[in-house]
Amino acid sequence: MSTPDLNLLLTLDAVLSEGSVARAARRLQLSPSAMSRALARLRATTGDPLLVRAGRSLVPTPRALELREPVSQLVQDAQAVLGPAESFDRAQLIRTFTLRTSDGFLENFGPGLVVRASQEAPGVRLRFVQKVDKDRAPLRDGAVDLETGVVDETTGPEVRIRALFRDRYIGVVRTGHALSRGKITPARYASGKHILVSRQGLDKGPVDEALKSSGLEREIVTIVGGFSAALTIARATDLVATVPERHTANLRAGMYCFPLPVAAQEFTVSMLWHPRMHADPAHQWLRGLVLDTCAAVR
Repeated sequence: MSTPDLNLLLTLDAVLSEGSVARAARRLQLSPSAMSRALARLRATTGDPLLVRAGRSLVPTPRALELREPVSQLVQDAQAVLGPAESFDRAQLIRTFTLRTSDGFLENFGPGLVVRASQEAPGVRLRFVQKVDKDRAPLRDGAVDLETGVVDETTGPEVRIRALFRDRYIGVVRTGHALSRGKITPARYASGKHILVSRQGLDKGPVDEALKSSGLEREIVTIVGGFSAALTIARATDLVATVPERHTANLRAGMYCFPLPVAAQEFTVSMLWHPRMHADPAHQWLRGLVLDTCAAVR
């Protein structure tokens, strides 16, 4: 069975709607001869003359009258499918978005995201999953809608990226700790006993590289997988936690914080998503929500 020429639907809709070959030609911006050929093909395809002469005008056949409404609907449906997406009503949106983030991001920005999402789109549910590595497969596979983190050489070229904020590492100790008094020099900082945060369980970090360039080395007593755990330990001991400043703003209440006395590089935290989601209005709203929430938390 041969595949029908679906372009003929547009011609048929114009002919049946206008009831005139000349007007249908003008509507489709076709020459009279091109319109005549198209009408001949329509007649051959449908096995019906469709329009027949009655005096000086053309009148539709019963078959044409039967086809008028369904053909018009088919054309409207096709135009809706092929046209740009209409703006959506977020108040009526029913959807679950999966966000892959670090514990620090969730603890600091998660509450604001949940509150704002429930206010703007009550039918939306945010599902947070822990980011244990930098594998972008969940984004590609559609298991994750949005991810946050630091972009590096492992980020594939197909991933879309938008910067959220700049962050830097700071030192944090309990109130009354020796480092909460006096000037903190690189030597004083390095002489303390430290907590290292590493999701991969590494025993060194960027701060250790910065200390090494100054001929110093710190003693790492314990290694944990998240900033929250590091701050919990630092709050109850004499250990020093080194954590991102903006990531941990909500978690450091009542603790003493200080700029690092070594030149540790600042870094940019971004949100990442797959191109398949880029034009989706609901996903655009989600990205705007994350951007605004991060901007509001200082």
